[in-house]
Amino acid sequence: MLAERISSPMTTAAVLARVRRYCDVQERCHQQVRDKLYEMGCHAEEVEQLIAQLIGEGLLNEQRYAEDYAVSKFRQKGWGRIKIRMALRLKKVAPPCIAGGLAAIDGDEYIAYLTAAVAKLRATTKGADAWEREQRVKRYLMGRGFEPDLIGDVLKGA
Repeated sequence: MLAERISSPMTTAAVLARVRRYCDVQERCHQQVRDKLYEMGCHAEEVEQLIAQLIGEGLLNEQRYAEDYAVSKFRQKGWGRIKIRMALRLKKVAPPCIAGGLAAIDGDEYIAYLTAAVAKLRATTKGADAWEREQRVKRYLMGRGFEPDLIGDVLKGA
């Protein structure tokens, strides 16, 4: 299959049509589209032109991607802001877009989720004493990407 792609290069119009469909399915960051275009056999100059065209058409918007990604990872997977920020950095999203994406997470919803998670974890976490159980809860939530000081505040208040 790979040999077929290499021996018969796609025309620019065909590549553009294919990458438009790729962007229509869901929000994509620039790096995902760049990787897809290189996978299709495009050269660096052509890749950047196609990305610029997709941005101009409104199919590719990194700010919109970061907001969608941050909100969906928080609501669907229960990730905290730290884990979301790191995931967006790995996807090579620009820092201002990451900040905008994290700002899209509702602060009240974030605290409510964290409070509910603490209550649930306290009820199910086992340990030799109360201090050990609290540390296990804190470590778990830090692993999910929540801020240590915020976890501490919720643990004290809950």
